[in-house]
This record gives sequence, structure tokens and C-alpha cells, in this order.
Amino acid sequence: MFNKKIIYLILAAVFVVLAVFSYSQSRQAKKEKNVSPEQELMTLKVYFNNDKLDPEFSCYKVFPVERKVGKKTAVARAAIEELLKGPTEEEKAAGFFTSINTGVKIQKLVVENGTAKVDFDKQMEYQMGGSCRVSAIRSQITETLKQFSTVKNVIISVDGRTEDILQP
Repeated sequence: MFNKKIIYLILAAVFVVLAVFSYSQSRQAKKEKNVSPEQELMTLKVYFNNDKLDPEFSCYKVFPVERKVGKKTAVARAAIEELLKGPTEEEKAAGFFTSINTGVKIQKLVVENGTAKVDFDKQMEYQMGGSCRVSAIRSQITETLKQFSTVKNVIISVDGRTEDILQP
């Protein structure tokens, strides 16, 4: 009788250890994917310039790359956030680059009646110069937002200003 109790205790301990280990492995796998079980991924397009696809650099010509993000209702914001991250190392190797300053933040983004209004912080204009660069930035933002059927027009502002922003 004493031996049966020891065997049951050992089996119970082994079961607990295996259950904890299995749970831990499952959580780690989900963490590595950076996706919770209820979260699915969606694909967005982000537009960059590319010196291999456009060797003469036409300023306004941009090309899409795909990014996978967690499904969100604010897809336009998610797309601009991905744009502001800039190209990945793999994308850079393929010739993609951004004309947008690093560290730019979205202050507000709304889509109403077919128009996306996106307001950036002052970092957007930091040491800004050149009409080509300004055109490239406008194209990157505009095309990234116009991928969505709800966006027909894009208004870009910095600190709420639309008139004198992104000037060459």
C-alpha cells in the first residue's frame, strides 16, 4: 500500500512538471511569433523610393513593400507607423530607402469622407530641404494611405499646419 502512494505521488509530480513545461513552451512559441492566439495578421503596403527600380530617381515615384501586422481597426495608422519605421535591412538591400526623417511621430490621423488627414510632429520638417525630397516624402505618405479604398485624398500637416509645411 505504501508503494502505491509513492508511485501515485511520483506520477502526479511528473504530470505537473510536464504540464508546466508544455505550457511554458507554448507561451514561448507565441511570444516569439509576437502574436497572441486571438490576434491574426494582415498585410499592408508601405511605399518607399527605390534606386534599383527607379535608377534615375524621379522624386515622386515610390514602390510598395509588404508588411505583416496584427489585425487592427486603425489600418491607416498601422500603415503609417510601418512607413515611419523605414525599410528593413532586407528591403534596403533590394534598393528601398525613405526620404522621411527618423523619429517622426504621428500626432493625429483621421479618415473622413474619403480624405485622410495626418498630422506629424515637428521632426518631419527637421533639416528639410530640396523639392525632390519633399515630393518623395509626400508620395510615400500619400501612396501608403491611398492603398485603402476609404482614402481618395490625403492632407498632410505638421503641428496642425498645412500651409507652409514640407517646403523645399
